[in-house]
Amino acid sequence: MSEKTIEQVLEERTDQWMAVPGVEGTAIGIFEDRPCIMILSSAAPEQLRSKIPETLNGYNIVIKETGTFRAMKEQ
Repeated sequence: MSEKTIEQVLEERTDQWMAVPGVEGTAIGIFEDRPCIMILSSAAPEQLRSKIPETLNGYNIVIKETGTFRAMKEQ
């Protein structure tokens, strides 16, 4: 297992992943009962896999197609 926490790994890589077209956000989630890094995407996961590894520092990376995020107008 990594000596870095999942939060540290996510913080170090989020800017790099957010620069990839189709990446809408990052988060910490659960995969197979263990913490994982979630990549939230407006593109199909297969389109991003060449730019985002399956694991990093011992943590699984799950790409979840969520669609595009937009800010809501204040009401």
